[in-house]
Amino acid sequence: MAEDSRFRPERFKAFVDAVVAIAMTLLILPLMEAVSEAAKGEITTAEFLSEHSGQLLSFALSFVLIATFWIGHHNQYRDVEWMTGPLLWINIAWMVTIVWLPVPTAMIGQMTTDALQTVVYIGTLILTQVTTLAAWVYLQRNPALTTASPSTLRAGVIGDLSAIILFAIALGIALLLPDHSYAGMFLLLATGTVTRVLNRVTRRRDVARG
Repeated sequence: MAEDSRFRPERFKAFVDAVVAIAMTLLILPLMEAVSEAAKGEITTAEFLSEHSGQLLSFALSFVLIATFWIGHHNQYRDVEWMTGPLLWINIAWMVTIVWLPVPTAMIGQMTTDALQTVVYIGTLILTQVTTLAAWVYLQRNPALTTASPSTLRAGVIGDLSAIILFAIALGIALLLPDHSYAGMFLLLATGTVTRVLNRVTRRRDVARG
Protein backbone atom coordinates (compact mmCIF):
# COMPACT_ATOMS: atom_id res chain seq x y z
CA MET A 1 0.00 0.00 0.00
CA ALA A 2 1.46 3.37 -1.03
CA GLU A 3 2.10 5.59 1.97
CA ASP A 4 0.99 8.72 0.11
CA SER A 5 -2.50 7.22 -0.25
CA ARG A 6 -2.93 7.14 3.52
CA PHE A 7 -4.07 9.95 5.79
CA ARG A 8 -4.54 10.51 9.50
CA PRO A 9 -7.98 9.72 10.96
CA GLU A 10 -8.58 12.78 13.17
CA ARG A 11 -10.92 14.66 10.79
CA PHE A 12 -12.66 11.41 9.86
CA LYS A 13 -13.40 10.61 13.50
CA ALA A 14 -14.75 14.12 14.12
CA PHE A 15 -16.97 13.80 11.04
CA VAL A 16 -18.35 10.45 12.24
CA ASP A 17 -19.13 11.91 15.68
CA ALA A 18 -21.02 14.79 14.05
CA VAL A 19 -23.03 12.46 11.80
CA VAL A 20 -23.99 10.22 14.73
CA ALA A 21 -25.00 13.22 16.85
CA ILE A 22 -27.25 14.51 14.07
CA ALA A 23 -28.84 11.08 13.55
CA MET A 24 -29.58 10.74 17.28
CA THR A 25 -31.10 14.22 17.28
CA LEU A 26 -33.31 13.40 14.29
CA LEU A 27 -34.88 10.57 16.28
CA ILE A 28 -36.63 13.03 18.57
CA LEU A 29 -38.13 15.27 15.86
CA PRO A 30 -41.34 13.23 15.30
CA LEU A 31 -42.01 13.39 19.05
CA MET A 32 -41.46 17.15 19.06
CA GLU A 33 -44.05 17.49 16.30
CA ALA A 34 -46.39 15.22 18.24
CA VAL A 35 -46.07 17.48 21.29
CA SER A 36 -47.06 20.50 19.20
CA GLU A 37 -50.12 18.66 17.89
CA ALA A 38 -51.01 17.50 21.40
CA ALA A 39 -50.82 21.08 22.66
CA LYS A 40 -53.27 22.21 19.98
CA GLY A 41 -55.58 19.35 20.91
CA GLU A 42 -55.31 20.25 24.59
CA ILE A 43 -54.72 16.64 25.68
CA THR A 44 -53.15 15.81 29.02
CA THR A 45 -49.62 14.55 29.56
CA ALA A 46 -50.94 11.10 30.50
CA GLU A 47 -53.01 10.96 27.32
CA PHE A 48 -50.01 12.03 25.25
CA LEU A 49 -47.77 9.34 26.77
CA SER A 50 -50.46 6.72 26.18
CA GLU A 51 -51.23 7.73 22.61
CA HIS A 52 -47.59 7.99 21.62
CA SER A 53 -46.18 5.03 23.55
CA GLY A 54 -45.12 3.38 20.29
CA GLN A 55 -43.15 6.44 19.25
CA LEU A 56 -41.53 6.69 22.66
CA LEU A 57 -40.47 3.04 22.61
CA SER A 58 -39.12 3.21 19.05
CA PHE A 59 -37.20 6.39 19.94
CA ALA A 60 -35.65 4.76 23.01
CA LEU A 61 -34.76 1.57 21.12
CA SER A 62 -33.12 3.36 18.20
CA PHE A 63 -31.33 5.84 20.48
CA VAL A 64 -29.77 2.97 22.43
CA LEU A 65 -28.87 1.11 19.24
CA ILE A 66 -27.18 4.12 17.64
CA ALA A 67 -25.32 4.81 20.89
CA THR A 68 -24.19 1.16 20.94
CA PHE A 69 -23.07 1.34 17.31
CA TRP A 70 -21.12 4.53 18.04
CA ILE A 71 -19.40 2.95 21.06
CA GLY A 72 -18.46 -0.04 18.91
CA HIS A 73 -17.17 2.26 16.17
CA HIS A 74 -15.16 4.26 18.71
CA ASN A 75 -13.55 1.08 20.04
CA GLN A 76 -12.87 -0.14 16.51
CA TYR A 77 -11.02 3.04 15.48
CA ARG A 78 -9.35 3.80 18.78
CA ASP A 79 -6.14 2.15 17.58
CA VAL A 80 -6.41 3.09 13.89
CA GLU A 81 -3.55 5.43 12.96
CA TRP A 82 -4.03 5.61 9.21
CA MET A 83 -7.04 5.78 6.88
CA THR A 84 -7.24 4.80 3.21
CA GLY A 85 -9.78 5.44 0.47
CA PRO A 86 -11.43 1.99 0.71
CA LEU A 87 -11.67 2.18 4.50
CA LEU A 88 -13.20 5.64 4.22
CA TRP A 89 -15.87 4.40 1.80
CA ILE A 90 -16.68 1.48 4.09
CA ASN A 91 -17.33 4.04 6.81
CA ILE A 92 -19.41 6.23 4.53
CA ALA A 93 -21.62 3.18 3.95
CA TRP A 94 -21.79 2.73 7.75
CA MET A 95 -22.83 6.37 8.18
CA VAL A 96 -25.56 5.97 5.54
CA THR A 97 -27.19 3.26 7.65
CA ILE A 98 -26.94 5.41 10.79
CA VAL A 99 -28.48 8.47 9.12
CA TRP A 100 -31.23 6.33 7.56
CA LEU A 101 -32.26 4.69 10.85
CA PRO A 102 -34.48 7.63 12.02
CA VAL A 103 -36.72 6.99 8.98
CA PRO A 104 -37.76 3.39 9.85
CA THR A 105 -37.85 4.49 13.50
CA ALA A 106 -40.51 7.06 12.59
CA MET A 107 -42.37 4.40 10.60
CA ILE A 108 -42.51 2.13 13.65
CA GLY A 109 -43.89 4.87 15.85
CA GLN A 110 -46.46 6.32 13.48
CA MET A 111 -47.53 3.66 10.97
CA THR A 112 -49.28 0.34 11.23
CA THR A 113 -46.68 -2.40 11.61
CA ASP A 114 -46.29 -4.66 8.58
CA ALA A 115 -43.71 -7.15 7.35
CA LEU A 116 -41.91 -4.73 5.03
CA GLN A 117 -41.56 -2.17 7.82
CA THR A 118 -39.91 -4.81 9.99
CA VAL A 119 -37.57 -5.82 7.17
CA VAL A 120 -36.58 -2.19 6.60
CA TYR A 121 -35.88 -1.54 10.29
CA ILE A 122 -34.02 -4.71 11.24
CA GLY A 123 -32.45 -4.89 7.76
CA THR A 124 -30.91 -1.46 8.40
CA LEU A 125 -29.41 -2.75 11.65
CA ILE A 126 -27.98 -5.76 9.84
CA LEU A 127 -26.40 -3.51 7.20
CA THR A 128 -24.83 -1.40 9.94
CA GLN A 129 -23.18 -4.51 11.38
CA VAL A 130 -22.15 -5.73 7.91
CA THR A 131 -20.29 -2.47 7.23
CA THR A 132 -18.61 -2.68 10.64
CA LEU A 133 -17.60 -6.26 9.86
CA ALA A 134 -16.20 -5.15 6.51
CA ALA A 135 -14.00 -2.62 8.30
CA TRP A 136 -12.67 -5.26 10.70
CA VAL A 137 -11.84 -7.56 7.79
CA TYR A 138 -10.13 -4.71 5.92
CA LEU A 139 -8.03 -3.87 8.97
CA GLN A 140 -7.11 -7.55 9.35
CA ARG A 141 -5.80 -7.52 5.79
CA ASN A 142 -4.04 -4.19 6.28
CA PRO A 143 -2.57 -4.43 9.81
CA ALA A 144 -0.15 -1.54 9.17
CA LEU A 145 -3.11 0.85 9.51
CA THR A 146 -3.69 0.05 13.18
CA THR A 147 -1.81 -0.72 16.37
CA ALA A 148 -4.52 -3.17 17.42
CA SER A 149 -3.31 -6.72 17.98
CA PRO A 150 -4.35 -9.57 15.67
CA SER A 151 -6.40 -11.02 18.54
CA THR A 152 -8.30 -7.72 18.89
CA LEU A 153 -9.06 -7.61 15.17
CA ARG A 154 -10.16 -11.23 15.26
CA ALA A 155 -12.42 -10.57 18.25
CA GLY A 156 -13.99 -7.67 16.35
CA VAL A 157 -14.79 -9.91 13.38
CA ILE A 158 -16.32 -12.59 15.59
CA GLY A 159 -18.31 -10.06 17.62
CA ASP A 160 -19.87 -8.56 14.50
CA LEU A 161 -20.64 -11.98 13.07
CA SER A 162 -22.44 -12.80 16.32
CA ALA A 163 -24.51 -9.62 16.13
CA ILE A 164 -25.40 -10.23 12.47
CA ILE A 165 -26.57 -13.76 13.28
CA LEU A 166 -28.73 -12.53 16.15
CA PHE A 167 -30.21 -9.67 14.10
CA ALA A 168 -31.07 -12.18 11.35
CA ILE A 169 -32.77 -14.47 13.89
CA ALA A 170 -34.65 -11.47 15.30
CA LEU A 171 -35.84 -10.63 11.79
CA GLY A 172 -37.04 -14.21 11.30
CA ILE A 173 -38.94 -14.11 14.59
CA ALA A 174 -40.51 -10.78 13.64
CA LEU A 175 -41.73 -12.16 10.32
CA LEU A 176 -43.03 -15.39 11.84
CA LEU A 177 -44.66 -13.68 14.84
CA PRO A 178 -45.91 -10.32 13.56
CA ASP A 179 -47.77 -9.61 16.82
CA HIS A 180 -44.38 -9.59 18.56
CA SER A 181 -42.41 -7.94 15.77
CA TYR A 182 -39.51 -6.61 17.79
CA ALA A 183 -39.45 -9.02 20.73
CA GLY A 184 -36.61 -10.86 19.01
CA MET A 185 -34.38 -7.83 19.56
CA PHE A 186 -33.88 -9.05 23.11
CA LEU A 187 -31.76 -11.80 21.57
CA LEU A 188 -28.99 -9.21 21.30
CA LEU A 189 -28.46 -9.74 25.00
CA ALA A 190 -27.00 -13.11 24.00
CA THR A 191 -24.27 -11.55 21.81
CA GLY A 192 -21.61 -12.42 24.36
CA THR A 193 -22.68 -16.07 24.45
CA VAL A 194 -22.74 -16.41 20.66
CA THR A 195 -19.34 -14.72 20.46
CA ARG A 196 -17.86 -17.24 22.89
CA VAL A 197 -19.31 -20.13 20.86
CA LEU A 198 -17.86 -18.75 17.61
CA ASN A 199 -14.51 -18.24 19.33
CA ARG A 200 -14.43 -21.90 20.37
CA VAL A 201 -15.39 -23.04 16.86
CA THR A 202 -12.69 -20.93 15.19
CA ARG A 203 -10.05 -22.03 17.71
CA ARG A 204 -10.86 -25.69 17.06
CA ARG A 205 -10.71 -25.08 13.33
CA ASP A 206 -7.32 -23.39 13.66
CA VAL A 207 -6.02 -26.27 15.79
CA ALA A 208 -7.22 -28.77 13.19
CA ARG A 209 -5.51 -26.82 10.42
CA GLY A 210 -2.35 -26.38 12.48
